[in-house]
Amino acid sequence: MEDKTNIRLTAAEMSSLWTQYINDTLAVCVNSYFLKKVEDEEVRPIVEWTLDTAKENISIMQELFQREDFPIPIGFTEQDVNLQAPRLFSDTFFLMYLRHMSTLAMSTSSLSLRLATRPDVVTFHKRVLNKGVELQDKTRDLMLKQGTYVRPPYISTPDKVDFVEKQHFLAGFFGKRRSLTSVEISHLFFNIETNSVGKVLITGFAQTAQNDEVKQFFSRGKQLSKKYVDTFSKFLIKEDLSAPMGWDSAVLDTTTNIFSDKLMMYHVSAMTAAGIGNFGISLAASPRRDLGLKYASLIPEISLYAEDGANIMIKHGWMEEPPQTDDRNQLIQN
Repeated sequence: MEDKTNIRLTAAEMSSLWTQYINDTLAVCVNSYFLKKVEDEEVRPIVEWTLDTAKENISIMQELFQREDFPIPIGFTEQDVNLQAPRLFSDTFFLMYLRHMSTLAMSTSSLSLRLATRPDVVTFHKRVLNKGVELQDKTRDLMLKQGTYVRPPYISTPDKVDFVEKQHFLAGFFGKRRSLTSVEISHLFFNIETNSVGKVLITGFAQTAQNDEVKQFFSRGKQLSKKYVDTFSKFLIKEDLSAPMGWDSAVLDTTTNIFSDKLMMYHVSAMTAAGIGNFGISLAASPRRDLGLKYASLIPEISLYAEDGANIMIKHGWMEEPPQTDDRNQLIQN
C-alpha cells in the first residue's frame, strides 16, 4: 500500500505548517508569561493547558519538518519574553485573550484543512481545530461561571418566515432605514469584541515597547481600535441594542519590557491581518448600504496600518520569510 506521507508537501501545506509553527512559538512565550503571573486558580489550569498544547504542536511539526528536510522556522524563543517582568494584564483579560486566540485557531485551522491533502497534515490540522474548540469551551464556561462573559444582543423571535420584496431592504443613506438583521448584528458584535481585545493588548504593548517607532505604531493602533469599537457600537446603540463592554481596566501600570519588540510587532500584525479578513466577511454579509460602505471605507485604512507594520518589521530584520516559489528568471540568469 502506498505511503501517502512520502508525497511532497504542497505550497498550501507548507504555508499552513510554517504559519502554525510561528504562531505556536509565540503562544509558548505569551502563555509562559501568563502562567507566571496568573493568580486566579480557575484560570491557571486553562493557561497551563494552552501552553502544553502549543508545545505539543511544536513537537509534532518539528518531526514533520525534519522528515521533509524542511528548515525549521525560528519563530520566537525564550529570548523574546522576560518571565521575571511585573504583571501587565488582569486574570480576566488572560481569559478573554485565550478565548479570542481560540477563535483565530478555529478559523485558520478550518482553512488549512480545506487545502490540506496529505493524511499526516490533515490529521495535524484536525488536532489544531479540535484543540481550538476545546479552548473555546473552557474559556466560555469559566467566563459564564465568573460572570465576565458578554452575550451578543437579544432580538425578538420572528413571527413567520418572510421574503424581501422591496429594494428598500438595501437602503441606508436616505429616508427611513430598515432595522439591522441578526446577521449584521452578529458581525458588528464580533468586530467590537475583537477590537476591544486588540485595544487592551496593544495598550499593554505600547507601555512596554523599547523602540520609539514601535511605540508610536502601537499608539496609532490603539486609536484605530478605539475608533472601530466606537463606530460599530453606534450602529447597535441606534437600534437600542447593547454593545460589548470595554476592558480598559485590564491593563496594569507596568512599563517594564516583557516581550521583545519583534514578538509584539508580529502579534499585532497577525491580529491586524485577521481584522482585515473580518471586515471583508462583514462587508459581504451586510446588505444595508450605510453599513457596507462603512466596512469598505475602513479596509483601506487598516490595510495601510498593516503595511506600515510590515515595513517596520522589515527595517529591523524581524520579519521571517515564508516559503517561496523558485525565481525562474534568476535561475536562468545564473
